[in-house]
Amino acid sequence: MDRRHFALALPSALLAAGCAAPRRGTGRPGDPIVLTLLSHYSSGALRKALQDPVDEWNATHDRVKIRTEAVEFTDLLTTFMVRQAAGRGADIIQPYCLWTGQLVRAGVLRPAPPEHTAEIRRGYTAAAVGAASVGGRVYGYPTEVQTYALYHNRRLLRAAGIDQPPRTWPELTEAALRTTRRDRYGNMLVQGFGLSSYDDSTTVGQTLALLNAAGGTFVSADGRGTAIDSPAGRAVFELEHRLVAEGASAPGVNVYQAFPAGQVAMVISAGWWTGSLRPLMGAAYREVGVAPVPVPRAGDRPATLSTGFLLGVNAASRFPREAWEFLRWLNAERTGAKGVTRMSALQVSVGSLTGRADDMRALLGTGGDPNLRPFLDALAYAVPEPNVPGAQQAKTLLRTNIEALWTGQRSVEEALRSTRRQVDQEVSRLW
Repeated sequence: MDRRHFALALPSALLAAGCAAPRRGTGRPGDPIVLTLLSHYSSGALRKALQDPVDEWNATHDRVKIRTEAVEFTDLLTTFMVRQAAGRGADIIQPYCLWTGQLVRAGVLRPAPPEHTAEIRRGYTAAAVGAASVGGRVYGYPTEVQTYALYHNRRLLRAAGIDQPPRTWPELTEAALRTTRRDRYGNMLVQGFGLSSYDDSTTVGQTLALLNAAGGTFVSADGRGTAIDSPAGRAVFELEHRLVAEGASAPGVNVYQAFPAGQVAMVISAGWWTGSLRPLMGAAYREVGVAPVPVPRAGDRPATLSTGFLLGVNAASRFPREAWEFLRWLNAERTGAKGVTRMSALQVSVGSLTGRADDMRALLGTGGDPNLRPFLDALAYAVPEPNVPGAQQAKTLLRTNIEALWTGQRSVEEALRSTRRQVDQEVSRLW
């Protein structure tokens, strides 16, 4: 199960460390500083993956100790805001980069000091740095970075006489129509292309990946409105509308269940999914391939969407210098036989990536899942998800209009106009 798309086993109200006010030391001998780190790594492999380097730090540092706390992803933003208002914000937080503008506006995140900013700009890809920045200022170390690519089932493509995954939108449309299968009663057996209204990752994420591939953008360059009502935005909405209208896509299907069951031929999603598909599919995973997001026409420059998380320091922390030093140790110090950072090793251990392309090449150089490589390659041309102050609400509004398009409640033109009007109103009121 993915850590963001499925409910985790522990309800947030019962997470052991998250509810009590953290104990804070003075830093005097015998009374170490205790810094709290709040993330969504609350169960399973992710919780252990983070705790291992924290335990290493605590075992080798006497004056500064780190205490981890966690809540479910669905509660994370609310927890940041509520605890900050109550004066109980964690020293170190790990927000979704989409929220960076909102957290900066609310006075939660502290800008990275110059020496850390220089390290981040030097060590990470442009998309990762952009996602962790607001107004040109860097606010944290990028941690988990996700790019989007085209997952496909080779067996289903071969059965339809298709030897290679599609590279252009006409090829994508043809492959989706040819791989779609229905029974004699018209019930969908195989969805050619997996449009799904299950969650943001499939509804909005793949739409923005296609929009970027078409050279478009969701939010204008100045962050004060939407730019989706454009030729590129219209082309994406028309592509998705056609796939639904001609029966190659069934938005009501949960692709997270249908793709591993062999009931979806192609879907655009993020790299984290590889770590979930392997255990779900077993031997059938060998039929899964990953390719770049198709572009509108042959010869177009590749582009896709990147999303991610960062680790930053709370503006209200009493010990920012110590907090930044821990983050440098975790995210920038090289260690181990491969000479990679602890965060890079952590992310690869759970089937994810960081924005340190050199670390990723070292860790994926031998062995590992070859399906992660297209996501690594995409770091070079991915476009970060816009993170202006109203980004989360803008994303919600976009999702609503996309679903209205898919279900026939709005035409392409109506969906574009409605998105522009609603998102412009939401974003502009925050300036």
